[in-house]
Amino acid sequence: MFDKITARSKGFFYGWWMVAVGCGMRMLGGGFHLYGFTIFFLPITQELGLTRAATSLVFSLARAEGAIEGPLAGYLIDRFGPRPMMLAGVILSGVGYMLLAGVETYYGLIAIYLGVISLSFSAGFMHSPMVLANSWFIRRRALAMTLISSSIGIGGTLITPLLAFSVQTWGWRYGAFLSGLGLILIGVPVALLVKRSPESMGLTPDGAAPEEKDATPVKTTRKANGKVNDGEIEFTLRQAMRTAAFWIMILATTMRVGVFNAITVHFVPIMVWKGASEQRAAALLATMALMSLPSHLLVGWIADHVSKPRLMAACMGVGALSIAFLGYGEGEWSLWMFVLLFTIMEAIFPVGWATVGDFFGRKSFATIRGTMSFFYLWGPALGPVITGAIYDRYQSYAPMMSAYIALAVIAGCLYAMMARPKPR
Repeated sequence: MFDKITARSKGFFYGWWMVAVGCGMRMLGGGFHLYGFTIFFLPITQELGLTRAATSLVFSLARAEGAIEGPLAGYLIDRFGPRPMMLAGVILSGVGYMLLAGVETYYGLIAIYLGVISLSFSAGFMHSPMVLANSWFIRRRALAMTLISSSIGIGGTLITPLLAFSVQTWGWRYGAFLSGLGLILIGVPVALLVKRSPESMGLTPDGAAPEEKDATPVKTTRKANGKVNDGEIEFTLRQAMRTAAFWIMILATTMRVGVFNAITVHFVPIMVWKGASEQRAAALLATMALMSLPSHLLVGWIADHVSKPRLMAACMGVGALSIAFLGYGEGEWSLWMFVLLFTIMEAIFPVGWATVGDFFGRKSFATIRGTMSFFYLWGPALGPVITGAIYDRYQSYAPMMSAYIALAVIAGCLYAMMARPKPR
């Protein structure tokens, strides 16, 4: 184990290793699950004889499951650390995908996807890596979270084409089994590398020496019990829920992720509707995943130097423009413009959670994040189902495009209204 002096003498902060571990987990989750699901969408729909609304419902129920589990998952992460939840997410998701290869009915699909694959996915692949970044960093929090979040796109770029190739060559069942096997063989060793916090290794956040802690940009405050909290304001969940920022963040995020997930789940079907082949759609998806990396890095770097709420508002404006290209543009150029600009909207994810860390601190971050997810994940739970139902009725995605743009604009306005809450 590195002690504080050894880590600093080598000129490298151990927290960046934790960022690398978080990136590895997000790459697996993004490649096999978030981006990978849309590769399985049409084959599963066609083989099981389902409507698109019915297939979307499976994904949406998984999101609803994550929302219900959110507060408990956050509490467990704050209590026991992120490593147990990462291991649970890897093992359950891996076994679930291998079981998915043998599904023959719609109810079997629901049981496997909800009861095994998604049971610990949000806690293991989504919440825990962000908790690592929030625990190990304060001044470089947005950058650390951005690196972890952007790795989802790397996973999509590297893994999604392989999944698409296996599905098109050998069928979706073979691809599902390989997904499960890959998750377990790679994910378990990565999760075992997790260290809970810098304090657990005799270090301090950002790698600062004890005399440097007072140099953090967040003002020193006094807790209710009279003890000084050096470097950061700490809110409990109850205190956070009494602030306007907590609820504005939830409402804006609900709209943002609702639009983003609806489009992501239906990405391949939407591109086919716009005239692209399934192979071309898979290539566009991989390109979007690849472009999310520079977008995340650019937005994350900017976020540590400007107002995060205003930056998120601006990014939502770019996202609305990208959807306009998708819905109303003509020709393949409009699809490429959508792919390039839509990644700016995706890049808000880590900035939003860095804002939560800035506003409410480190101690109860996982509990606050998990409770927020209980509310905002109903947006992405309903978005894909509504989108699928609209398509089944009109055989077109056009009616949803104006709604997506309006929701993106409203979310941007809400982000612009956010202000740092004052400590009680």
